Amino acid sequence: MQPHLNLSKAVQAAPIGGTALAEIIEWLAGDECHEADDADLAAGLGRRLRAANLPVDRLTLHLRTLHPEVLGRTIAWAPNEAVVVRDREHGIEVSPGFAGSPLRRVMETREPVVVRLDGAADPAWIHTDLFEGRGLVEFVIVPLCNADGMVSAACFATKRPTGFAGPERETLDRVVPALRNACELRTLRKIELTLLDTYIGRATAQRVLAGRIRRGEIETLEAALMLCDLRGFTALSNRLPSHRVLQLLNGYFDGVVPAITRAGGEVIKFMGDAVLAFFHRDSAESACAAALQGALDALDNLRRYRPSDVALNAGIALHYGEVAYGNIGTDRRLDFTVIGPDVNLVSRIQSVCSATGRPLLMSARFAELLGPARTQPAGRHTLNGFSDPVELHAPAAGLASHSSRHE
Repeated sequence: MQPHLNLSKAVQAAPIGGTALAEIIEWLAGDECHEADDADLAAGLGRRLRAANLPVDRLTLHLRTLHPEVLGRTIAWAPNEAVVVRDREHGIEVSPGFAGSPLRRVMETREPVVVRLDGAADPAWIHTDLFEGRGLVEFVIVPLCNADGMVSAACFATKRPTGFAGPERETLDRVVPALRNACELRTLRKIELTLLDTYIGRATAQRVLAGRIRRGEIETLEAALMLCDLRGFTALSNRLPSHRVLQLLNGYFDGVVPAITRAGGEVIKFMGDAVLAFFHRDSAESACAAALQGALDALDNLRRYRPSDVALNAGIALHYGEVAYGNIGTDRRLDFTVIGPDVNLVSRIQSVCSATGRPLLMSARFAELLGPARTQPAGRHTLNGFSDPVELHAPAAGLASHSSRHE
């Protein structure tokens, strides 16, 4: 492999195809590109570069993002092929195909490079799903530096034995700023959606993006409520090292939260080891059915999660009622939540789960909406803050989880 060359220093000749170049830049900045998805962006750019007589046989975009599981996204285009879009998980940065690659070097140094294969043994990064078996001989790799400091990259590769000529490299160099802006916009959109979804939930994220963010802006809605609490957490955290407690908590949440979201619920709050969620549907019956399914799946997941050093058990309370859904706090620090007497009730029902050792209890209102075939009486219980004993119910004997994952 020949030494890497700085793109800006390698260019000497004047750019080619001035009209075509202007059209490409105009397209990258225009409405069509703005509305295009990642695949259409790569395909549209690749086709236009080819139409401008640039010998681009493989175009790949490597877009970094902020995501708890995904490091970034790769979009790969080649003439007469379908665009390939792959999300790359954290950890790929130490893989043989990426760790020593010029792509990583460009993203770390923020300097463009030109790489030619000299016919000797191919480096490991060539044998990845992006480049292997394509006969590519030269790669122009450029950084796409976002204003926030995050660096993505674009790679233009050719099969032509002589590689890209100087004017062709300059054409690419002039296209890059507009490409960077188009990619940065997509990256910011994804980060915005990912972070909002991750930290406040999908429904609340949509509420924020719709502009409903003023303090005290409250919506009243009816929903099925779920509160799941890990039993014995205080004793657990006092007995085990903090790092182990965090590992166990993450394992616990991995069992509970996906079950809720898979059933169509929205986690509104993590309260230490407790999870508060709601299920909003067009009908109360379907909301309760979804909440019950989510609760049963969560308990089933926790039964399958068996750490060697501790037994984890949880109690889940279910209720259907009216909540005030909105944000509270100060003008510069707000928190979305649900409040109201029905939220208080589901919390008190959960305390009965803890006191009796029952894994799942529900209010009489919730049981009524489910129907008698799916529930059984669990007695009347005195709840803190409620003057009269409250009738509670449990799932009918033999009722099991039948989530799509087990079908």
